[in-house]
Amino acid sequence: MSLFIRIELNPAAEVVASLAGLCPVNIFAARDGRVVVLEERQDECTLCELCLKAAPPGSIRIHKLYSDEVLSG
Repeated sequence: MSLFIRIELNPAAEVVASLAGLCPVNIFAARDGRVVVLEERQDECTLCELCLKAAPPGSIRIHKLYSDEVLSG
C-alpha cells in the first residue's frame, strides 16, 4: 500500500478522546485511555481538518508525503 498521508500525534499533548468519533474515516481510536492513529487507515484521510480544529494546538501533524507540506492545528 502506498501512503500519501502520515498522521503524527504529539505524545506530550493531551489529545481528546472525541477524535475517535469525530473523524469521518475512522483514523483515530481510543485505546487504554489514549488516542492512537490506526496506521492502516491513515491513507483514508480526506484532509477535512476536523481533527486539527478539535485537538489542542500542536497535538496533531498531518504530513502530505506527496508535497512535503505539513498541516498542524
